[in-house]
Amino acid sequence: MQPILNIEQIREWDKFTIENEPINSIDLMERAATAFTKRFLEVIEKENPNILLIASKGNNGGDGLVAGRLLNEKGYSVDILIADIQQNGSQDFNINLDRLDKKRIPYKYLNKYDDIPDFSSYDYIIDALFGSGLHRPVTGYWAELIEAINSSNKPVYSLDIPSGMYADKTIDGIAIKCDTCFTFETTKLGMLMSDNAEILKDWKTVSIGLKKEYLTTITIENYLIEKSDIKKILRPRNKFDHKGKYGHALISGGNKGMIGASVLSSKACLKTGAGLVTALVPDIGYNILQTVIPEVMTLSGYGNDFLSAVPPLKKYSAIGIGPGLGKHDFTIDFLNEFLEKADIPLVIDADALNIIAENNYLIKKIPENSILTPHPGEFARLFGPSANSFERLYLLRQKAKEFKIFIVLKGAYTAIATPAGTVYFNNTGNPGMATAGSGDVLTGMITGLLSQGYSPLEASITGVFLHGLAGDIAGKRNGHYSLIAGDIVDNISNAFLDIGVD
Repeated sequence: MQPILNIEQIREWDKFTIENEPINSIDLMERAATAFTKRFLEVIEKENPNILLIASKGNNGGDGLVAGRLLNEKGYSVDILIADIQQNGSQDFNINLDRLDKKRIPYKYLNKYDDIPDFSSYDYIIDALFGSGLHRPVTGYWAELIEAINSSNKPVYSLDIPSGMYADKTIDGIAIKCDTCFTFETTKLGMLMSDNAEILKDWKTVSIGLKKEYLTTITIENYLIEKSDIKKILRPRNKFDHKGKYGHALISGGNKGMIGASVLSSKACLKTGAGLVTALVPDIGYNILQTVIPEVMTLSGYGNDFLSAVPPLKKYSAIGIGPGLGKHDFTIDFLNEFLEKADIPLVIDADALNIIAENNYLIKKIPENSILTPHPGEFARLFGPSANSFERLYLLRQKAKEFKIFIVLKGAYTAIATPAGTVYFNNTGNPGMATAGSGDVLTGMITGLLSQGYSPLEASITGVFLHGLAGDIAGKRNGHYSLIAGDIVDNISNAFLDIGVD
C-alpha cells in the first residue's frame, strides 16, 4: 500500500530523512528535482522543445531552479522566470539561485507590476510556483498569471502539486490546470478528490528516497492500493482443490424489467472464483437466469414479479443483495426480514441501499462487517449531503466506524472505508465504466471473493481493484464510449492474469 500522508507528516518525513540518512536539505532538493527532470523528459514528445519554467522563491521554487539548471545542462532551451512574490527567498532557493549565477544560466524576475507574459512561443510550461505549503487562495496579479497559463493551452507539468491546489482541503480559489503532476514520494489526498478533477488530468508518484522507517512512527489514515497488494492477497489454487473449497455465494435481487442486474452480478460472482453461485430472483426471472447463465443455480418461489419472501440463508458462505431489487412495499418487508435472518456480513448495493436510506431504522439491522457499495448519490441519501469531497470523506470515515461496516464509495478513485476508520483508495478504472450495470458487476465480484474466505477488507480492496482493471482492459480493446458492463465481466479473467494469478 502506498501511504497517503497529510502535509504536516510529509514535512516531518523530509525532516526525518535529513536527520537520519543523514542528508542536507539542499541535497534532498537536488535529488527531488533530478527525479522530476528525469520523469519529465520521459513523457514529453516534442524534439528540441522550448520550455518555460516559472518558479517562486520558496522551496518549491528551489526545486524548480534545480530542474531548470539540469535541463539547461542537458542542452534544452529553457527560460527561467522567477515570480517575485516574497521579498526574501528560502535558504535552499537562494543557494540554487547562486548556482545558476555561477553557471551563468540566465533567468528573469516577474513582479506584480509587469505585463502578463506571452506564452505562445513555448511548447511546455513547468509549474514550480506554489508548493504544498500554500494555505490561502491565490489572488491579484498571481491569480491573473495562473489564469493566463490556463488559457494558453500549453501542456503544463507541475512539481509536486499544481500551484493553487491544497494537499489536504478543497480548493477555494484559482489553481494551475495541470496536464501531469510529478508528486514526490506519496500521493497527496487532494489529487484523489473529485473537486480537483478540472485541475489535475494526471499525476505520477516519484520516489526521492525518503526513509521508510519514518512510516512506522506515525498513524496513517489513508492508503492507495497498488497491484502488488492484490497479488499478495490472492491465494494460488491447488491441483486437488474442489468447488466446495471456494464457497457458495447467493446473489439476491431482480424484479420485473430488472433481471439483467442479477444476471450481471451472478456471472461476475462466478467469474471471480466462487465455487457455487445461486441467484435468488422472482419467478419472472427464472427462465432468464437458467438460459443466460447455465453455470448459476436459480432459486425461485419467493415472489412473482419481485422478491417478497426470504429463503433459508444458513448454507451460503457469502451473500450479495440489491442489484435490480426494486422498491415495492413488499420488497421493503423482504429486506427487513432478510437483514434479520442474515448472520454473516452482507454485500449491500443498489435498491437495497435506497430502501435503507428511505427506512433508516434498517441500517441498525445490517450485520457488522457488511460491505455497502454506494455511488455518491446513494451515499448522500444514506448519510446526508456534503459540501465538498473532503467533507464527504470525513463523513464516510465516521459512518464506517459508527456502524462497524465497510463502505465502498464508488467513483473515479473509489474509497473503501473500514470500521477502524482507515480509507483505501483505488486508481484502476476509467470513464467508460460509468455505464448501467457496472455497479452490479462489482457487487458480484466482492461477493464472490467473500465466498472464498477472503476477509471483508480483502474482498473489498481486491474486488474494487480487479473491477477497475477489468474495465481498463475492456476500455483498451473496445474504447470508453462503447464499453458496457458485460465487457467488464468478460475481462475479469484477463484482470487476474494481468495481476499474475492463474
